Amino acid sequence: MEKANGESKHIVVPITANCIEKKLYSSMHNLMELQFPSFPLIFEFLLFVFMFIRIKKRFKPINSTPKLPPGPRKLPLIGNMHQLADLAKIYGPLMRLKLGELSVVIVSSAENAEEVMKTHEINFAQRPYLLASRIMSYDSTNIAFSPYGMSRRCVLELLSAKRVRSFRSLREEEVSRFIESIRLKVGSPINLSQKILSLTYGISARSAFGKHCEDQEAVISAVKEAIRLGAGFSIVDLYPSVKMLEYITGTRSRLEKLQCETDRVLKNIINEHKERKRNMTSNEVDKEDDDLVDVLLKFKKMLGWRKQKTGEEREDEFLITHRPHPSKYRGR
Repeated sequence: MEKANGESKHIVVPITANCIEKKLYSSMHNLMELQFPSFPLIFEFLLFVFMFIRIKKRFKPINSTPKLPPGPRKLPLIGNMHQLADLAKIYGPLMRLKLGELSVVIVSSAENAEEVMKTHEINFAQRPYLLASRIMSYDSTNIAFSPYGMSRRCVLELLSAKRVRSFRSLREEEVSRFIESIRLKVGSPINLSQKILSLTYGISARSAFGKHCEDQEAVISAVKEAIRLGAGFSIVDLYPSVKMLEYITGTRSRLEKLQCETDRVLKNIINEHKERKRNMTSNEVDKEDDDLVDVLLKFKKMLGWRKQKTGEEREDEFLITHRPHPSKYRGR
């Protein structure tokens, strides 16, 4: 509005649809620039992150990572699982691979295997911390998976050469029974795998329990299932940090169900041994040859171990340790 000769004049600017569209477009463009940074800004941010990681690795303590043998480049997630064939020809008899999240050292020559298994046996005495061993052996405390230490040395003493020789007669009896069962089937088809499995169970059961277990079929079935779950491919063990895989794959539920079944069998065996000892005189107890369960029960009595809070003595006596129920380490 202007003043001319004492009179005010109004200047009218026409507003068209095209003008409104341009204004709206300009406002939207400015808003998008505020919400979405430009490409140079994103690039600078990523470059800063990359440089920060490189500098952090450079100043990382030298002794924080162990010296590992050479190995091929790994892929994200799967590591080196796709390169297992012919890698020893490239990297030699001692090499490092990445299997999922795990770094493993592969030994593929007799000389290096002797160094690992014999010369430096103590340094490699630990067992892998697998889901199957955690559940089936109560946090890896049984004979096969217990960590090296006083407990393991005590268990190994139970399986000394002298004690193994003391079971020679029962091994001969079981082998004779095995041969006789095959002889009786002459001319008929037999399941040799099942026969050998029964022989192995018979020797193990009589050495550990003193006799064949009444739940023989349940024990054999549980052992076969445990071997299948523990020895087969397990994505859970390759990605231990992803706890959800234990439930998605159903591995944990199957192992816990299997563990409850073996608990029931072992508990019955321990109760039978206790009842038999109570009904025997002192002279009969002294004359009887002790099996593995008897020896462990003696150790328990000698060390003065008490019952668990529930009032029940589970098969932890059989493994010389108080072991928590799987629910105690469910989150591990």
